[in-house]
Amino acid sequence: MALNQLINEKSPYLLQHADNPVHWYPWGEEAFLKAKTENKPIFLSIGYSTCHWCHVMAHESFEDEEVAALLNKYYISIKVDREERPDVDSIYMKVCQMMTGHGGWPLTIVMTPDKIPFYAGTYFPRERKHGLPGIMEVLTQLHHSYVENPKRITKITEQVQQALAQTVQEKSGKRLSIETADLAFQQLKKQFDLTHGGFGSAPKFPQPQNLLFLLRYAHFTENKTALQMVERTLEKMAAGGIYDQVGFGFSRYATDEKWLIPHFEKMLYDNALLLMVYTEAYQITKKTDYQKIAEQIVAFVMREMTDQKGAFYSAIDADSEGVEGKYYVWKDEEIFDILGEELGQLYADAFNITPFGNFEGANIPNQIGISMEKVAQQHGLTVDALNEKLTFARRQLLQAREKRVYPHVDDKILTAWNGLMIAALANAGKVFNESSYTKAVENALHFVEQNLFLDERLFTRYRDGETKHKAYLDDYAFLAWGYIELYNATYTPCYLAKGKDLLYSMIDLFWDKDNGGFFFTGKDGESLIAKDKEVYDGALPSGNSVAAVILVRMAHLTGISTFLECVDEMYDTFYADLHLNPSASAFFMQTILLTESASKEIILLGKKTDPNRIKFFRDFHQTFLPEASILAAESITELENIAPFTVNYPELNDQTTIYICENFACQAPTTDVNKAIGQLIRNNEMK
Repeated sequence: MALNQLINEKSPYLLQHADNPVHWYPWGEEAFLKAKTENKPIFLSIGYSTCHWCHVMAHESFEDEEVAALLNKYYISIKVDREERPDVDSIYMKVCQMMTGHGGWPLTIVMTPDKIPFYAGTYFPRERKHGLPGIMEVLTQLHHSYVENPKRITKITEQVQQALAQTVQEKSGKRLSIETADLAFQQLKKQFDLTHGGFGSAPKFPQPQNLLFLLRYAHFTENKTALQMVERTLEKMAAGGIYDQVGFGFSRYATDEKWLIPHFEKMLYDNALLLMVYTEAYQITKKTDYQKIAEQIVAFVMREMTDQKGAFYSAIDADSEGVEGKYYVWKDEEIFDILGEELGQLYADAFNITPFGNFEGANIPNQIGISMEKVAQQHGLTVDALNEKLTFARRQLLQAREKRVYPHVDDKILTAWNGLMIAALANAGKVFNESSYTKAVENALHFVEQNLFLDERLFTRYRDGETKHKAYLDDYAFLAWGYIELYNATYTPCYLAKGKDLLYSMIDLFWDKDNGGFFFTGKDGESLIAKDKEVYDGALPSGNSVAAVILVRMAHLTGISTFLECVDEMYDTFYADLHLNPSASAFFMQTILLTESASKEIILLGKKTDPNRIKFFRDFHQTFLPEASILAAESITELENIAPFTVNYPELNDQTTIYICENFACQAPTTDVNKAIGQLIRNNEMK
């Protein structure tokens, strides 16, 4: 079997294409030099290892000898894993959206040896079908155009460069305000699906960044509609097929508006962000159904997405044995063979299992439109007894499912996505008082610290003993989020100190000194055809959005004004992008709520074993207080280097002492824990 240049790579996605007849190169100087020397255009294909349509295009075209012959004769072909090189993906996805009005993966770019695109698209079949041109036709026409009409190619590339130059944000002299956050809520309200929850129509994505914003908007403005939007979405998603009712965890999106048919791949980042949303929804409402889903997400991630050394894998494929969803769906008779007649019928009634199925003749278990009370009544059971039987049935089905051929797992460790799961799991450990979660977070963070820093520079990917690619803005911002949440779960000062240092490094490497905001690539990173500075949220909240929120939170914890000054400048930098369409960056809107509302700073000094301290945190952690920052230590000396202002806050009478401050103006300290927590909770309830 012939192997191409990808055989020496560690990326699972690149290795999937190492035996293609296409002479693939990884992104690098060897490929660009060859393109220049031979005066050939570059065929750039960007995807990721768990992408269904990437698999389809690979099978139809890149494994095909005729397509390969065409590419090998007239092009230099480059494969990029978007998860390892999000900088490359971001620039060329932006070009694709400019040229075609849409984007997605696989991303297909044809460009000059100088890396300037003159053609863009996504999935192409081998031959023309479904209204899409065939790849053979496209490659042939573009080759002729490149050779016979170079002036046209030059004109297109000049237009692309001009369009990219116009996307660079410059200061406007105007500033985003609290009215911008109000407009973001109104826009999300218009997009909201009142029947099924979520935003827009099919295909429907969870968009947890919208939900996190709405939880805070509900809190700060007392807007009940915002909370209802979140609750409707969480309940409908948890009942749908987008949620794996047998093994838990969320798929990336649903192909329909009611969350029934998932696109079966599971991403670490979706499950991290949704874990955060369900945990916070529990904090606000105290509804145990939200806690249950949060705990099930953790169980899934620990079972199926955790490395032996504690870090978290990137994704699980939609396909197994070449068939989308095969691992997850059930024939009606399978359910009864495994569970028996009585329990099988009970499960079928509770999870919409029918002989006809709901997905290509098979069943995706779901509880859409199901009333557990009615099912219990129908079978002469209490709801508790029904749930007990269904839990037993689910475990039986999971055991049976685990005998199937498991989907491909992308087992690379990405700093940014691990940062998200570290943040979400630390928060869940804090809220649910679950020490095993916190221990798992500390293990993951230890892995990142040991394997993804080289000479104090953070890197983006680890796999199979190799650390690669200087980290991007997302890596720094998301990992800093993880440090803050782990500090809030453990009150171990070193986590706060490390998070603070990481933010200083982030500012040094990525901050645009001329116009504010953060570039995606560091000043020591590879130069691409444009410098990208993104504030719009995509599948993930943007690096600038997360950076802004974490800078505010760290400033409130440490009193470092530099961090707030950066955020204030960002309100100017991104004014033109966001003042008319703020819902496109809902995560960034959290920042406005945090800076334009009254903040609370709490300083607690007391021994970790003191029952008063333990009681305070147990009650405090059950309360949703996004405006509150808490510094805790056994002695003030633990905090003096991290937050120098704390030297003025002594412990009283060797007892747990609590200072509650608002906008850095403090009330008299108290050793009465009940009084302190009562004041915080009462103020929260009065909002």
